[in-house]
Amino acid sequence: MNDWLDIRRGEAALIVALPHTGTDLADVGDAFRSPWIARADADWWVDQLYAFASDLGATTIRTAISRSVIDVNRDPSGASLYPGQATTELCPTTDFDGAPLYAGAVPDAAEIDRRRANWFTPYHAALQAEIDRLRTRHDRVVVYDAHSIRSHVPRLFDGQLPQFNIGTNFGTTCSPDLTAEVARLCAASGMGRVVDGRFRGGWTTRHYGRPEQGVHAIQMELAMRGYLHEPAERTEASWPRPLDPAHAAPLTATLTAILKACIAFTRQEG
Repeated sequence: MNDWLDIRRGEAALIVALPHTGTDLADVGDAFRSPWIARADADWWVDQLYAFASDLGATTIRTAISRSVIDVNRDPSGASLYPGQATTELCPTTDFDGAPLYAGAVPDAAEIDRRRANWFTPYHAALQAEIDRLRTRHDRVVVYDAHSIRSHVPRLFDGQLPQFNIGTNFGTTCSPDLTAEVARLCAASGMGRVVDGRFRGGWTTRHYGRPEQGVHAIQMELAMRGYLHEPAERTEASWPRPLDPAHAAPLTATLTAILKACIAFTRQEG
């Protein structure tokens, strides 16, 4: 087993994927302008936020590799998931604000291929294997892709991001009934939500979501303000802020209800 890949198996028909919580710069750390810059855009503490998922019987899959090394939620061909909009690449060359990640040369085609073989392909092979394992036991499986981002990233979106950003690639990756129930729970929280807004699902959601084959994929992008106190300005001294469990309690309650709803959905007939 790869020491950078953490798989915790459950028997419920739910997989929680955690593609962006890693901070390991592997064997390319010296190429970046600084380790802090290379790690700053991680989905900070999302694995801790969803720690309860195992208690519900969900399977979790997490890579420790930083998204700056390779982003396992991008199209492996290098094609943009959001044509015409700012985004980051399979092997990002800039951070979310558009600042360069590398001190010198950016990864060339051979280096991108090496990273894809070392980390992208094994991650998705493991995810597919867990889907296949659970599909032998359940008629329906939900792949829940868990993410977070700062509430304000002007290069990527205008204004303040809603707390809950549900992605189904315009309804193609999961049942509308599941989308409606997740959206209802988010709305009931009073914290704000949107379905298929700026974040409508990355490669994981779009690739694995095949409702007609019993695999329903949904992405949840959280605004970080729901579980930590975002500073007015990010510096190496101020970022990342720690997870604040008391502050996060309302968010955690809603996320718990959402994962329970995902499991309940997989038990429905039809």
